[in-house]
Parts: sequence; C-alpha cells; structure tokens
Amino acid sequence: MRFLITGGAGFVGSHLALALRAAFPSAEVICMDNLYRRGSELNVPRLETVGVTFHLGDVCHSNSFSPGPFDFLIECSAEPSVLAGLDGSPDHLFQTNMVGAYQCLEKARAWRSKFIFLSTSRVYPIARLEAHPWREETTRFAWENGGTPGISSNGVAETLNMTGSRSLYGFTKLSAELLVEEYRSTYGLKSVVNRCGVIAGPWQFGRVDQGVAALWVLAHHFGRPLSYIGYGGAGKQVRDFLHVADLCDLIVEQVRNFDVWDGWLGNVAGGMSNTASLCELTTLCEELAGRSIPIKSVPENRPNDLRLFVGDCAKLYTRTTWRPKRDVRRIMQDVYSWVEQHEAALKNL
Repeated sequence: MRFLITGGAGFVGSHLALALRAAFPSAEVICMDNLYRRGSELNVPRLETVGVTFHLGDVCHSNSFSPGPFDFLIECSAEPSVLAGLDGSPDHLFQTNMVGAYQCLEKARAWRSKFIFLSTSRVYPIARLEAHPWREETTRFAWENGGTPGISSNGVAETLNMTGSRSLYGFTKLSAELLVEEYRSTYGLKSVVNRCGVIAGPWQFGRVDQGVAALWVLAHHFGRPLSYIGYGGAGKQVRDFLHVADLCDLIVEQVRNFDVWDGWLGNVAGGMSNTASLCELTTLCEELAGRSIPIKSVPENRPNDLRLFVGDCAKLYTRTTWRPKRDVRRIMQDVYSWVEQHEAALKNL
C-alpha cells in the first residue's frame, strides 16, 4: 500500500504517519507539507528516522503534490484557527482549507485513492451552541438538559440544526465536507469524514488560537503568562479532549476496514468523560510543573468563541468498539513529558 498524508509534518499528520508505519510495516508512507506552521519542521527528522518520506509541497497547487498513485490520501492539512481572517485577508484560510481540499479530492479521483478527511467540530453553528441553557459550577460551566434538539447530556450530536454562522474557519471545513459528499455522489469516491473535537498530545505547538492543552503546559513549564479570555475571565469554558494516539487508533481501524467505513461522516471526540475547563487545566499543570504562573483575567469574549463544546459520539459508538483510552490527565502528562524531553528545541517557539 501507498499512503499520502497531506499536512503530514503537522501535529496530527506526523502522529498518523508513525501509526501507519507501525500498523503496516511494508507500506510506503509519504508526508507532504509546506512547513507553513512554525514548529512543523521539527517533525521532519522524526518522520524520516522511521522510514517515512517527506515531500515539500502545498495542497493549494496541483503540480506540487508527491507523484501518485496512492491507495489512500489522508487530508490533514488546514489553517486551524477560528480567528483566521479576522485581522486581515482570509485568503490563506480559503486557499488552504477549500482550494486545498478540492486539489486533494481531484488527486484522489485521478488516482482512485480512498479518501480520509479530517474535519472539525467547529462546523456547528456558534449562536445555536451559545443559546443552549447552561449553569455555572465551581470550576466550570455545564449545559442543562433539554432546550436544543441535538444537544444533550452527552454533548452535541450530528443532528443539530446547522443553520447559522460558524466562523470563517468552520465554514471552510463544512464546505470541504460537502465537497467530499459531492465527489462521492458524482465520481464514486470512497471516503470517510471524521469531524474531530479538540485533539491534543505531544508534538503540538500550542498557540492562543489553537492547541490549548499544549499552550497551557508550555506556559507552565517555561513560566510564561497566560490569560483567561472571555465569559467573565474565570477560565470556566469547557472542551472535550481527544488524545492524538486515540485518533490514530481509530484511523488505523478505518484503513483496515475501509469498505465498512466508506461513507462515514460523524463526530470523533473525547466526549463527556474527557472534558476540562481552562482553570481545571491550570490545576493539572500546576501539579505537573510544581509551580504556578500569572494568569490574567480578560472578561470580554473573543470573536467566534464558545462557552462549551462537547462532542456526542453515540453515532460513532454504534459502529465500532473503539473508545478513547487516554483521559485528560494522561494527555497533560504526555505533553509535559514531551516538553521536558525537548526543552531546548521548544524554548524559543
């Protein structure tokens, strides 16, 4: 088998390449990336050490792809920030997430590749999520039961009404999901769409707008300031977290049994049992680092932010025995161990 992973030097792409090499030792795995995101260059030696081929290329340009054909094209490339386009032109966002998805689909069509697309929970409409009844607890916000079809005590299901704004980032990813479905219908493309929640783990270069678990660990380790931004500035916003290794386990299963998974589109998330608020992440980081750091309170909300998001994986669980194995504490421990081991390389990122 031959695998092409676009965005292959990124956080998810690099982990997936290593997982596929371990699961299919005789397969050829090629990671294509434009190294746009700072830190991704650190993944290239790690990939090449285990026999993964790195190809410098950009999904926006058809002629820069690694030569095919490939049995699988796994599209992991993205501009992942919900703030993208707010402080200037959205051109990079649209080129990467929409034109890039189109170019990947065209290659998959030409090569007759099986196609796996990593989408995002940010495709769900912001106003609908924000309007659902909630309560404030000691360290977190929590949703009340009832009030919005598609939101329950298990989180947000795929049945949620999709009418409304979702950020430019969410729009580009939803547009790509729809394009995948059109290619399935028009060209018979075999495909899987994983609508991922917050993915976390080692080798994620966290920033204020993306990668919060790594951002929190890096700040505590190096003594950098943080901020609780929005919703009163108390750090009670909640997300569910999925360890990147758990995601890779699922994708390996999908590759092994692709005919069973063909046509799948749904939530892949940590779920209600793997949730944490920002202030709860702070407590975990203080335990791991043995120190506290200054955390500023900014009461005003940022554009496109959410008080709460938890993905309901009931649809997923009806078709697989896969379940997340690594909880939030394990995620933070793994990230902290990685930071300690690579302190010199990470210090100035």
